[in-house]
Amino acid sequence: MNDDEKPLPPSSYSPRNARRSALMAVTVLLLIAGVAALVVYLIYRPERPRFSVVGAAVYDLNATSPPVVSTTMQFTLLIRNPNRRVSIYYDHLSAFVSYRGQAITPPASLPPLFHESRSTVELSPVLGGAAVPAAAEVGNGLAVDEAYGVVGLRVMVIGRLRYKAGAIRTGHYGLYVRCDVLVGLKKGFEGQVPLLASPPCKVDV
Repeated sequence: MNDDEKPLPPSSYSPRNARRSALMAVTVLLLIAGVAALVVYLIYRPERPRFSVVGAAVYDLNATSPPVVSTTMQFTLLIRNPNRRVSIYYDHLSAFVSYRGQAITPPASLPPLFHESRSTVELSPVLGGAAVPAAAEVGNGLAVDEAYGVVGLRVMVIGRLRYKAGAIRTGHYGLYVRCDVLVGLKKGFEGQVPLLASPPCKVDV
């Protein structure tokens, strides 16, 4: 066999090597992305917004038989963004009022909201306006509480939010807010009612 007929050395390229190289490249990219996300989180560490109820008005509250509750209420909510570098987008917000664990107003849609860092915004949604079926204990409880002059209510806000830090925006997170309040209310009264107790709302993200 002369030199021209000597077999060529085997090629280092093969489909298996190509797949291995692609897998390594993807792994490296995922590691880099993970480290970058961790660095961003450690720098910004977005905190949950803080909600509080600072005002309330009751324009109508009636329970009839068969058990139906009809009411119109307005609550003033302060929302605080405690983050220094992170803004918040609120999407698909809705609010309603519950009494003893049962909704007494239908959900009301709230407008989308952009919340700058280290700022406070105010919302004053009017809730109710339509009759809602209720258990008998709800109507009886409201009658007793109004006679006593103190009614415990829960204002609920649900929706989704996104955090924004510079050019970076996160995906959506579920927002679930529960604000328990005690209002001074006698049957037949309409208008602004005193807040007898209004602790900070519980916020889950």
